Amino acid sequence: MPMCKSKMAIDAALPTSAPRTSRTPRSSKSRPTSTPFVSVSSSSSADPSTSNTTGGALYPSTTSTTSSSRTSLSGLRHSLPENPHIYDYSEICSATNNFLSDTYTSASSTRSWHCTLRGKDVLVFQRKFRRSIDMPHLRQLLSVICRSHHGSIIKLLGASVSGVHIFLVYDFVVGANLSDCLRNPRNRSFTVLSTWISRMQIATDLAHGLDYIHHKTGLNMRLVHNHIKSSSIVVTEPSFNVKICHFGAAQLCGEIDEDQGQEDRASGSSASYKAEIQEVSEEEDSKKKSISKLKRSDSRKQQFEGVRGYMSPEFQSTGIPTQKSDVYAFGIVILELLTGEEPLKFKYEKGDYVRTSVIDTARMAIEGGGSGDGDDGKGMEWRLRRWVDSKLRDSFPVEVVEKLTRLALDCVHVDPDERPNMGRVAGKISKMYLESRIWSDSVRMPANISVSFAPR
Repeated sequence: MPMCKSKMAIDAALPTSAPRTSRTPRSSKSRPTSTPFVSVSSSSSADPSTSNTTGGALYPSTTSTTSSSRTSLSGLRHSLPENPHIYDYSEICSATNNFLSDTYTSASSTRSWHCTLRGKDVLVFQRKFRRSIDMPHLRQLLSVICRSHHGSIIKLLGASVSGVHIFLVYDFVVGANLSDCLRNPRNRSFTVLSTWISRMQIATDLAHGLDYIHHKTGLNMRLVHNHIKSSSIVVTEPSFNVKICHFGAAQLCGEIDEDQGQEDRASGSSASYKAEIQEVSEEEDSKKKSISKLKRSDSRKQQFEGVRGYMSPEFQSTGIPTQKSDVYAFGIVILELLTGEEPLKFKYEKGDYVRTSVIDTARMAIEGGGSGDGDDGKGMEWRLRRWVDSKLRDSFPVEVVEKLTRLALDCVHVDPDERPNMGRVAGKISKMYLESRIWSDSVRMPANISVSFAPR
């Protein structure tokens, strides 16, 4: 053993081609070397133990700094969004085969085409200008709106103008719209959203996406979506995240008057609608009709479109889209998520058609219809279990369903000022999502058990 040990010591003590000098401190031997750093050349006289000298071994070389900077800059360049494009009309015609290609109608009722434009998989929507917009102003709007990016919003790539039409080019997202997911047109008894946590995931993504549009874009303008509906929300697999379509369409198509103050118009429409409600309560029918006529004649200066069931009462009265009307449409979508039903349904009963809305059925589920269901707590739970979508197979936390239903009813309040803003809504839904996640983990079947049918 001593001989072997001395032989190993002799082998370890053999001189190397680049012996260390005695001036190097002991602590520098154990210092790890990393890739960006290089050793000092033999002609350098700098002491590596000093950290404040520019010639020391602890500083990166110029060549490595340049190469790493180029790599980081190229990666940053690829990660940054491209500038919005003003596409030539001939490019749109070529991509859509002169608009003879099959229209892509699963995302929206608006005419759209799935095609390839400048090497990208895109979706082109054709919309009509509500008011004339000159090209410099359109470029400015595009440059401002396209700065906004969120995981729950489909990216706007650019636009093209031809006459009274504007073609909005969006990034193509693979998925199905929420309306088809809730109400499968091929099989009404089947849905991919068969778990409660999947629907809470959709509600959370939608709330945060709309909150971003309203308050967190960082732009010097108050954005309104004005197209919130279940057919404009794309559900992606496998995590059932959602993406909101038609972002920026209301501004680029002239649906919102930017010359007037958006906030002032919102408060003005709210005040006028309150006045109309008071007139009805005071039974001044003749005066109410004249004011209603005046409002509707004023709203005809700007044509507006909406989907039946998603339009708030003040939007139907004034034709002015606001953030509060977006909140109303959001509340309708949440009620759709809970029930799986359309916003409005018509049933033929006793020789007449009876209209039923998800708002009425939600209020009956929360407040009761006066039929005497017994104890309030048990009665409400029984009503909610009957009201919620049966495709969930009665597997959901009733407490969270009650909270979400009450929040949705607050969003569809007839008074716009009584509706919460999307920041508050997103915060509440996030808490409900966490509660739903805890509930889902508690009812999940254990996976670390084994079952044996063999005789003991």
